[in-house]
Amino acid sequence: MPEVPRALSVAGSDSGGGAGVQADLKTFQAHGVWGMTAITAVTVQNTKGVVGYETLSPELVGDQIRAVVTDIGVDAAKTGMLASAAIIEAVADALFETRVPNLVVDPVFVSKHGHPLLEEDAVDVLRARILPLATLVTPNLPEAAGLAGITVETDQDMLRAGELILEMGPGAVLVKGGHREGHDATDLLVTAQGTLPISAERIETPHTHGTGCVLSAAIAANLARGLDLLEAVRSGKVFVTGAIRAHLELGGGIGPVDPSFALRS
Repeated sequence: MPEVPRALSVAGSDSGGGAGVQADLKTFQAHGVWGMTAITAVTVQNTKGVVGYETLSPELVGDQIRAVVTDIGVDAAKTGMLASAAIIEAVADALFETRVPNLVVDPVFVSKHGHPLLEEDAVDVLRARILPLATLVTPNLPEAAGLAGITVETDQDMLRAGELILEMGPGAVLVKGGHREGHDATDLLVTAQGTLPISAERIETPHTHGTGCVLSAAIAANLARGLDLLEAVRSGKVFVTGAIRAHLELGGGIGPVDPSFALRS
């Protein structure tokens, strides 16, 4: 057994530190997990938005995954910004080749500010190559709509989208309800065995940059630590709620949630 659980983030770099591999590493650290990265793209961004980004070569992305898995080992992994069809193909090849377990897929389509982070021609490749490898997929409502090809607004829409995405091959789907209104923030866990709502208090704040990254990273960290899927999701939901509550009003735009809240206290 390794001295410490090991988790890998396959995602873009956020120069502002609020999302992407930076948020993932902070979340892994808060869970006592050794974090590693395979960077897909370098973004130029701060709290006001994404100015631009450059992708790394697909070969370099895949080789980062192979280098980590074949030497250090990986107990769980998550994907975030994959940017292009070619990078998705390279990531899928590397993950399949190295048999990375406990894969959490955060299907990042756009930034918190609405800037596209996934090329339009990449969605079909994401469905076909990455989703079948996933233990869990964690789309928000717009991402669930994009993957399922339907409008997602109501409880019934969330269920239908989850079922349609589940048919694409992942082990489970967590349709996140954070974009909806209400006293609670309720996500829907959809599996072959049934569905289960996962609820937490809704924290009223505009400073929510990085929520999706932190949730998926927390779930991956919990899986790396040996929790089963339901425990990992429930614990991840509690963790991201705490990170939102401890949000930081940095910069002049949308501030980040704080995955280091537990370490600070």
